Amino acid sequence: MAIADLRREYQAGGLDQQDLATDPLAQFQDWFGHAAATQSGSRWRKIGIALFKLWQAILGHAPADVNAMVLATATGAGQPSARTVLLKGVDSRGFIFFTNYDSRKSQEISQNPNVALVFYWPELERQVCVAGPVTKLPVTESAAYFQSRPRGSQLGAWASNQSMVVASRQVLDQKWQEVAVQFPQQVPLPPNWGGFVLSPTRLEFWQGRASRLHDRFCYTKLIDGAWQIERLSP
Repeated sequence: MAIADLRREYQAGGLDQQDLATDPLAQFQDWFGHAAATQSGSRWRKIGIALFKLWQAILGHAPADVNAMVLATATGAGQPSARTVLLKGVDSRGFIFFTNYDSRKSQEISQNPNVALVFYWPELERQVCVAGPVTKLPVTESAAYFQSRPRGSQLGAWASNQSMVVASRQVLDQKWQEVAVQFPQQVPLPPNWGGFVLSPTRLEFWQGRASRLHDRFCYTKLIDGAWQIERLSP
């Protein structure tokens, strides 16, 4: 089958403005709850999601990380790059993720703090696009999260010079072993590792619909801090 012939019809439901929360972060948390199948809601929706996940398991497909998001950054000259990272929190400040501060993404954020996120939940036929500036989290908050991570992940943060060229897998594994010996008990927060928070100025909620006439609503933050909601053409 040709790539151009790959298509699907979206039939999971629709989205009306009256169904949207006035606060886009509240709307996101509602959709995220549905994606994680933890939000209270329709019994039939939950049954449908459960059956979908069972069918995926039967086919041998691993379930997608519900908190996976594409993070797009750009250099000061406007050269873009993107990768998938994991969302680790949402609060009144915005969207939180953690990484190596020497990585490519972090270097680009230091040059241009305006970034974008994309969440896609295919089983719900929903997408959320987020844009806004990014700032670093306080060290104390990064340290608290770091200590909640599995020991192997903590050691990996020390062993990996993220985005840098490494001679071989053996070199990387050897570095991990050396760090494990260096920190036999508690692993401290690396000085070049921590969190970022994206404070959104624009969010778009997309619900797939039949015949490609999708529902799209855009939240734009106004000067006074209020949110303007507008329907966009699909």
